[in-house]
Amino acid sequence: MPRPFDLLVIGDANPDVVIGPVPRTPEFGQREQLVDSGRLLLGGSAAITACGAARLGLRVAFAGRVGDDAAGTFVRTALAERGVDVSALATDPVLPTPLTTVLTHGADRAILTAPGCLAATGPQDVPDRLLAGARHVHAGSFFLMPRLARSLGEIFARARGHGAATSLDTNDDPAQRWDAELLGPVLKSTDFLLPNAAEARALAATLAPGSVEGAPERAAGGAPEGNGPGTGPASAAAALARLGPLVVVKDGAAGALAHDGEVLTRTPAVPADPVDTVGAGDSFDAGFIAAVLHGLDLPAALSFAAACGALSTRAHGGTAAQPTRDEARAAALTTRPGSHA
Repeated sequence: MPRPFDLLVIGDANPDVVIGPVPRTPEFGQREQLVDSGRLLLGGSAAITACGAARLGLRVAFAGRVGDDAAGTFVRTALAERGVDVSALATDPVLPTPLTTVLTHGADRAILTAPGCLAATGPQDVPDRLLAGARHVHAGSFFLMPRLARSLGEIFARARGHGAATSLDTNDDPAQRWDAELLGPVLKSTDFLLPNAAEARALAATLAPGSVEGAPERAAGGAPEGNGPGTGPASAAAALARLGPLVVVKDGAAGALAHDGEVLTRTPAVPADPVDTVGAGDSFDAGFIAAVLHGLDLPAALSFAAACGALSTRAHGGTAAQPTRDEARAAALTTRPGSHA
């Protein structure tokens, strides 16, 4: 019997106020400074991934929490307008919707988030009907929602029990603790871990201390990878993969890589002249999930995901330039002739 959804995304959704380019250090003392642009956009790692997947043609549902306020209405409307089912998006009666300000400076950015109801987001916001009704379950912003994080291993196990695959993008940890006790049990029920290069190194240092100092990993085809022992994100991915999931690392201009604990697979970056890189990693996640659900092999899935991330940078914000399936497929062909989704 067909399931009603291809993908259930669990996690954060909030308005982003994107301002920039700003000086490297903004001046205080009530000094007003002018910048070129400011935009109100849909934000939240999980929300951007959900929108990207819907843009690629997947049937997507979202589970999370917003406040009973104008910001919450904005989020709910923005998700629905992009084809995401929001019937399970809960409204917190007390706490406000999270708000994020993104300060851009060249290709870099600083992110300031008022968490609002994020800390209240928990297992009660993830209906079992959606876990049973989705082919794949993805969670984002793990460290921003500690209540949900503590139960995510059980949620993923239930999803797997219903026959779904699971994926996790932890995103950054504002406390920089990268809590192994919290995350370790979740990885046992995670099929795909999707960090960026910096996050992969931080996660490996905490979850598998000392392991990234080992010998270079064997790349697909048998060639050694990297410039020496423990260098680059490949060693971190190898260490994390030994804990259970296939690890897929977004590495910016260097492209992306995946490690299954034994073999490393790489894809080059898709050429881009970025306007705004906010949300590119989340669009990559959407592309990878879509590729997996369409049955692509790992090299082709990496290329398709890299194309989704690169194309999403063509406009300001995380969702405005997310590609269609045809657009992403065409861009992926520039790096992997013959790949398709």
